[in-house]
Amino acid sequence: MSQSPRGPEPLTEPRRIPDAEHHIARDRISPNALQVLRVLRDAGHEAYLVGGGVRDLLVGLKPKDFDISTSARPEQVRSLFRSARLIGRRFVITHVRMGGEILEVTTFRGAVRASQQRDETGRILSDNIYGSLESDAFRRDFTVNALYYDLDDESVLDYAGGMQDLHARRLRLIGEPELRYREDPVRMLRAVRIAEKLDFAIDPSAAQPIVPLAPLLGEVPAARLFEEVLKLFMNRDAVANFQGLRQHGLFRVLFPDSARALDADAGAVALIEQALANTAQRVIDGRPVTPAFLYAALLWPVVAKRAAHLAAVEGYPPLPALSQAADEAIARQVPHTALPRRFSMPMREIWLLQPRFDGRRGARAQRLLAHPRFRAAYDFLELRAATCEPMLAPLAQWWTQAQQQPETAVGVDEPAAAPAAEEARPARRRRRGGRGRHRGAKVAADGANDTPEDGAEA
Repeated sequence: MSQSPRGPEPLTEPRRIPDAEHHIARDRISPNALQVLRVLRDAGHEAYLVGGGVRDLLVGLKPKDFDISTSARPEQVRSLFRSARLIGRRFVITHVRMGGEILEVTTFRGAVRASQQRDETGRILSDNIYGSLESDAFRRDFTVNALYYDLDDESVLDYAGGMQDLHARRLRLIGEPELRYREDPVRMLRAVRIAEKLDFAIDPSAAQPIVPLAPLLGEVPAARLFEEVLKLFMNRDAVANFQGLRQHGLFRVLFPDSARALDADAGAVALIEQALANTAQRVIDGRPVTPAFLYAALLWPVVAKRAAHLAAVEGYPPLPALSQAADEAIARQVPHTALPRRFSMPMREIWLLQPRFDGRRGARAQRLLAHPRFRAAYDFLELRAATCEPMLAPLAQWWTQAQQQPETAVGVDEPAAAPAAEEARPARRRRRGGRGRHRGAKVAADGANDTPEDGAEA
């Protein structure tokens, strides 16, 4: 193992920052988190707010959640809260549900031991070793996450120089960076995400090992990486996170096929960045976001390229080519970041609806407008037109107008192609007598009432 510069070691005695210096107001802390702290302390346990919640309060951000670190063992925590639930195998944590909020409670972790189970890359496989507040501080990943809020006097305990790094806008690992990344490769993803969220610089000692160690992410369970992808891309810093992942060689491990496609296609980069920008804006606006659309954009460069190959080289018709390419892309991606079917199925529908936008006349258009995935597929069409496929802009504009004025959009509610269908119908020979005239009138009536679908097919 190569030696990289070491991060700070925790102090035996922490620096205690009084509330007059850190300015964390108690009313900015979740009342539920405060209640959990009180219950644990009243039961005789040590308990502190820790991690991202404290960090975000110190830099003026609203925490997304609050984590609690305690001397109580998981079973003891569960006995104090009826709503508590133990989760995790690698390191057991307790989820306490209170007032519609889920609070994560962890027991102080002990120092790493040589006897702990690891894989061949150094990743810790089992970590249910408990310790003291001091050892817990050492086990934290970054200095800015090793800050503990003490409810008794509202002070902040700093074991690793986290306050100094907050002021310097710097992200540093605690301990030897390569070892810490090997213990848990997901820390490399967290480094990118936290740095972008706080607009911090990753300290060179923490940044330098990331590129050579990026392949270690391949040893992390795909389901865990799927959750990390959502944390990276379903927030307001999505574009910056994407760029940071590419810069540090991490995107290539998470999405290897997409990374190869992006290397050869600047338009594909633009498509993904715009999709991420749209996602970020929806998060800012408080609107819902879905992994299905996000993954549709991330994998589309792969799907489009493969579908074109299947059609041009292997003779597939266009729609079967797209369907086959979609299936292949999903199958190849799942081992890397997983992709639950509740997201992969609508994602696949978004892709397979794209060719149907060419059918702008008659019942085809009506059915597409009524399709439950129409809006997502239409948004995806607009995304393609605005980035990598500008030739689709007139088509996207037509569908924009069709939604605004469906009754006047050409071919949507009008049987515009019916005359063509009638003209295409072979002439019938007249029969003698009145029966022929009657039958001919019926033929004309049938032609006039052909559905738009028939007209579109003619």
